[in-house]
This record gives sequence, C-alpha cells and structure tokens, in this order.
Amino acid sequence: MKQGTHTIVTLGVASVFALTLGISGVWANEPGYGKEGHGSIGHSAMGEHGAGMMHNSTGHLIRHLLKHEKEIGLTAEQVTKLKEMQLNMDKLRIKSEAEIQVTEREFKALNDDATSDLGAIEAKLQQSGDQQAALRLASVKARREVLALLTPEQRAKEKAEHEKMMQQHKDTDKGHSSPHGGAMKSNPHK
Repeated sequence: MKQGTHTIVTLGVASVFALTLGISGVWANEPGYGKEGHGSIGHSAMGEHGAGMMHNSTGHLIRHLLKHEKEIGLTAEQVTKLKEMQLNMDKLRIKSEAEIQVTEREFKALNDDATSDLGAIEAKLQQSGDQQAALRLASVKARREVLALLTPEQRAKEKAEHEKMMQQHKDTDKGHSSPHGGAMKSNPHK
C-alpha cells in the first residue's frame, strides 16, 4: 500500500512539474518575455509548441492584430477593445502565475518534509493543477472573445497577414543558415 501511495505522489509531482513548465509557455510570449515581445515558448522544455502552442496564444494574436490593424481593417472601437482585453489578460496572467508559484513553493515545502501528511501533499498538487487549468481556460475564453470582435472579412485578412508573416520567417531561415543551425543576420555594411 505504501509503495502505491509513493508511486501516486511521484506521478503527481512529475505531472505538476511538466504542467508548470508547459503553462509558463502559455503566456511566455507576452510583452517582456523573449526578444522583441515575441516570446520564447518555442524553446521551452515541452518542445516546439509545448502546452502554449505559440501561434495559438491569445497574447500573440492580439499583438498581431494590433500590429496589422490597417491591413486587417480594424476600427478604432475594435483597437480600443483589443487593448483593453490585452491589459486585462496581462493582469490575470501576472496574478495567476504568482498564485501558482506560491502554491508550488508550498507543495515543495510539504514534499521536502518527510513527516508531511500525504493528503496535504495531494491537496496542494490538486490546487496547483486547478490554478494552471484555470489560467489556460482563461486564455481559451479570451481568444474566442478576440475572434468574436472580428468580421469574417477581417478574420480572412488576419489569416492572410499571419500566413505572409510565417512565410517570411521560413524564407529568412532557409536563406541564411549558419553552420550551427540558426539563422544568420546579413551584414548591411558589406
């Protein structure tokens, strides 16, 4: 019986650790994370698209829409609403990530104490998982709200702008490879 409980706790710890690595990626592409505000989720421990799925991130979508507002044909009212949504998402993300970090530290303290009750450890794991799931669900809901702001024509234009941008990234990566696998910047002074 003790072996089974130990296995459950070990699996729980591993799951929370994996979720923690992945969930940080959900919002990692928010301003201030990674170069030029585009994020670095592609380099997360979860792999290229991890739990955050960089190109499905709500923050990425809003920045893309605002960057290409003229090409997409956004109205002033839509731009104002998108900026408000972006601020609300940032506030929620910051608060949620702080709560998750506190819960994770509490879990670690319980787990490090050999006399801790397994029920308390399990409850802390559940709390962390619930907090992370709530954050991800908030991102999904916000993305749907963002897309609901757009007309069908604007969605088509957004998709075309996104595909054009992705093709530019692919073309850049193909034409300027370094021997180490990364893209090299061309020297404008040659």
